[in-house]
Amino acid sequence: MLDAELMLKDARRPLVIGMGGGGDIVGALATAESARIYGGATPVLGGLAWERRPIDPVPGPRKVEEIEAAEELAPGILLAGPETRVRGRDVFFAESRMAQYLGEPTILIDISGGPAVIAAALGQAAAGLGCDLIVFIDVGGDVLARGDEAGLRSPLCDAVMLATGDHLRRSGHAVLAGLFGVGCDAELTPDEVLARLAVVAAEGGLCGARGLTGPVAERLEAAIQLVPTEASAQAVRAFRGAHGLVKIRGGARTVELSPVAALTFYLDVEPTIRAVGRLAQAVDGARSLEQANDALNAIGVSTELDLEREAAAAL
Repeated sequence: MLDAELMLKDARRPLVIGMGGGGDIVGALATAESARIYGGATPVLGGLAWERRPIDPVPGPRKVEEIEAAEELAPGILLAGPETRVRGRDVFFAESRMAQYLGEPTILIDISGGPAVIAAALGQAAAGLGCDLIVFIDVGGDVLARGDEAGLRSPLCDAVMLATGDHLRRSGHAVLAGLFGVGCDAELTPDEVLARLAVVAAEGGLCGARGLTGPVAERLEAAIQLVPTEASAQAVRAFRGAHGLVKIRGGARTVELSPVAALTFYLDVEPTIRAVGRLAQAVDGARSLEQANDALNAIGVSTELDLEREAAAAL
């Protein structure tokens, strides 16, 4: 069984990735800042080139050729700064805003390839940056979804990136998955997330947990002023004492907050996929994001890509 505490303590340059796109990079900041403040590490933050419709109305993620003011470190893996944006438009990524906040570049991932393609490129980029641990952070808990949950809206990114993490693990990289802000994205309920975590734990896949602290929470609160995110912000509010039912997404969704939301649970990727990885297993062999989306549709699961395309078609 992996020991997340030792892995995080020993890592000198962890690469911490918000695996769900959009504001998940703020949830990833909790792990990165904990490593920096308490472990003396020099973390690198990253995320996906996929902003939700309020930021970027074009359905789906952006490919490398659609992005400007970024340096390509490996195929599909970009080094992003404050000016990194959609080519020819004032559409900035959460990773751009985070680079502005941190005063240092972040990693921006084009996920148009399948898990094996992304893993090979990400491994190359991590080696070039001197990273000794790769941590994939999901905000909310939909990475543990089966696909039949009533509130599930965005399983595609998480399934692809969890499968990517397994490819990296199999190729010899040190990898952890993490779950920040239980239920804070208003997709899976806290009860659903905790039940899935228990199944993972029974398979030996729960390998540690860390809570927010005052200094780390302050860093997240400052980042939230620049990086648009509702879900990660709810976890910080829970740390500050918010409790009970809270409306997000313009009142369309409800989050149930408790102090549990201020925790990050760390998972061993292989037993997690074995225990609750139905969606990651479904997309594992996909050679593109389109194939991954088709694979989820084939088992009866609709995705954020489907929803964005439906919304765009309705205009």
